[in-house]
Amino acid sequence: MIKLSDLGQVYIVCGKTDMRRGIDTLASMVKDKFNLDPFSGQVFLFCGGSQDRFKALYWDGQGYWLLYKRFENGNENGKMNWPKNQDEVRELSPEQVDWLMKGFSIEPKISEATARNFY
Repeated sequence: MIKLSDLGQVYIVCGKTDMRRGIDTLASMVKDKFNLDPFSGQVFLFCGGSQDRFKALYWDGQGYWLLYKRFENGNENGKMNWPKNQDEVRELSPEQVDWLMKGFSIEPKISEATARNFY
């Protein structure tokens, strides 16, 4: 299994991305829409509407890698918990990348009942 956080800093492009887009269009989106450098050696994650697959764009210094992953049954419902804000990109910690790949939210929340029982 490829551990994305080992490749470099990981950014998640929130909202839906047309999964038919290829390297050039995704790199252009990173540069033009979010003012980030697609040649930086950072990893950029994109997700479509079904949230059961994603693409990762990565520049290794010689060329681009476009990784595509589709989840089958590994997550609780076979989907990732992808943030919805279409105009946002977020920097993820290695822990957040792992949570996302396991189907968990990148912003875990503690319910009031859990918090009351904790204190």
